[in-house]
Amino acid sequence: MLEVFWRHCFPTEDCFVQSLIAALDSVTAFLCQKLFLALRLSGSRLPDLSTREPPSLRTSQTSPETRERWFSPTRDSPGVTLRAPSLAAPTTRRPEGQGLAARAGGTSALWSWAGRAGRAERGWRGVEGRRRSALALAMERPAPGEVLMSQAIQPAHATARGELSAGQLLKWIDITACLAAEKHAGVSCVTASVDDIQFEETARVGQVITIKAKVTRAFSTSMEIGIKVMVQDMVTGIEKLVSVAFSTFVAKPVGKEKIHLKPVTLLTEQDHVEHNLAAERRKVRLQHEDTFNNLMKESSKFDDLIFDEEEGAVSTRGTSVQSIELVLPPHANHHGNTFGGQIMAWMETVATISASHLCCAHPFLKSVDMFKFRGPSTVGDRLVFTAIVNNTFQTCVEVGVRVEAFDCQEWAEGRGRHINSAFLIYNAADDKENLITFPRIQPISKDDFRRYRGAIARKRIRLGRKYVISHKEEVPLCVHWDISKQASLSDSNVETLKKLAAKRGWEVTSTVEKIKIYTLEEHDVLSVWVEKHVGSPAHLAYCLLSDFTKRPLWDPHCVSCEVIDWVSEDDQLYHITCPILNDDKPKDFVVLVSRRKPLKDGNTYTVAVKSVILPSVPPSPQYIRSEIICAGFLIHAIDSNSCIVSYFNHMSASILPYFAGNLGGWSKSIEETAASCIQFLENPPDDGFISTF
Repeated sequence: MLEVFWRHCFPTEDCFVQSLIAALDSVTAFLCQKLFLALRLSGSRLPDLSTREPPSLRTSQTSPETRERWFSPTRDSPGVTLRAPSLAAPTTRRPEGQGLAARAGGTSALWSWAGRAGRAERGWRGVEGRRRSALALAMERPAPGEVLMSQAIQPAHATARGELSAGQLLKWIDITACLAAEKHAGVSCVTASVDDIQFEETARVGQVITIKAKVTRAFSTSMEIGIKVMVQDMVTGIEKLVSVAFSTFVAKPVGKEKIHLKPVTLLTEQDHVEHNLAAERRKVRLQHEDTFNNLMKESSKFDDLIFDEEEGAVSTRGTSVQSIELVLPPHANHHGNTFGGQIMAWMETVATISASHLCCAHPFLKSVDMFKFRGPSTVGDRLVFTAIVNNTFQTCVEVGVRVEAFDCQEWAEGRGRHINSAFLIYNAADDKENLITFPRIQPISKDDFRRYRGAIARKRIRLGRKYVISHKEEVPLCVHWDISKQASLSDSNVETLKKLAAKRGWEVTSTVEKIKIYTLEEHDVLSVWVEKHVGSPAHLAYCLLSDFTKRPLWDPHCVSCEVIDWVSEDDQLYHITCPILNDDKPKDFVVLVSRRKPLKDGNTYTVAVKSVILPSVPPSPQYIRSEIICAGFLIHAIDSNSCIVSYFNHMSASILPYFAGNLGGWSKSIEETAASCIQFLENPPDDGFISTF
């Protein structure tokens, strides 16, 4: 059998030799590229090889003087010696067409790379990428317990846009993570689940992908693997982050042997941070199914908001795509189980086709939703992939993919095994690289409605995991309070709030009786809009909400709020303190509150809030000084006895933890606070304020 396979792949000895030569030539070119880049980054001068090739380099006619001129350092290039003894050493000349060098042009490839490096010398000096240590680039080694994979992106790995195929990247990620898991466990491991994967950058042909994976925490028989993907441009040396992801692997010992994984050795402060966060991420994974089911039950409460007939809305029936793959030995591990990364790559292919049917363009993968493998497939199985668009959200579209496996008997009977379902989110760009806005989806059948609601629920859960579990550093405060610029600061505060409210793309995420919650995501910055129907006059709600000393009466996130300076009737400075959260020190804020009554022809009251720097109230060691970027209330009168109160918050890193549970769908903190606010506005405390008003 092996002989038949060998003869099929390599009919003649020359075919085998040529394949081997091609592989060696590719490796040689890649290593030379890395070497020359490292030398450039070190600031050393290389000989200009662009003008001509070393005379008679491959023959014994090369003189010692020639070799000295080409391979020895000069006065202008101290510190680094570029030598190639194996090439410069005299050799016996071979007849034309014989020898590996003659067949593959190995030395020609080397000098071709050298020539290109020499031609680029003049433009290289000003490149920012050379600041990186040449030694770190050329001699980079993985840390203990870490697995490192480097891949040069070839045309075979790319899409029609010349970018690295997301499916190919998913395969590399899964292989690297699996090897890291097996390095820690000492036994074979299989992919159990994959957390959300966000793709921040695209990689193109000619660039190099580096994937680092290591075990962040080991539990009883499962491990969390942290994965970091970087892309490097070999011309400039600049590296960019492509993705940070987490997957779970399960140890599979041979036979009935039981295994208990050893704990992870924590060497750095970052290791300790990731080790602690791994437990939180595990809780989210375990709660994922229950959270999703709860959100699906609630989604029927706002069907009227999302299922109304809309102009331009389209059906998803034309986006259904089906494909089939036969699992062969190269697709499986040594146990015969299909690689999880291979299944993900096939899913990405069929999902991309489905998304392209909706946008009539080349979509590119932006993220993959959390999923787990329901069951294994083995060599010989037929895998059937079915993909269809579930929903659209402005510039992104969610595609669902279902995978069923069939052995020979199941295939004949038409009875498959559901082994996986995944949800992939795509963007698409036009000819000018501007993001395309997808048409709204109009569900028709019962299954359409189920998938439509599911996409909304998954988006809400993604927001929670993306903005809560990930770390974001606080942006330093940059707005200084200056009494001489009071008018401009106050007007800017109000206008910023109005611009936030007027933005397009707000998506409904929740509704409970009188309360609706919307979210807006722009360039990885999240904003929240909470709309409340209040049975109280608009002018009364305005007076109560603009007096921040009363906020602790209804807002559990506010412990105290004291007036620092009553600047004017419309502007006040407050110092706000918040409760302890996540066993950390409490946060505090110094804010400018600017309020405006409606104009004669308007009926909207405004209360805008923004953090400022005030020298008279410096940061205290008891608190973590934090920032409110833009927040506030817009109060719109419905009639003389009711109004709509809309609260907006452009979230900073310090605000996100207070919305953590609600964003992910496993808490009702926003709804509870909004209900408390409604109760406060409809039944204000009798402290003399109402009689005075």
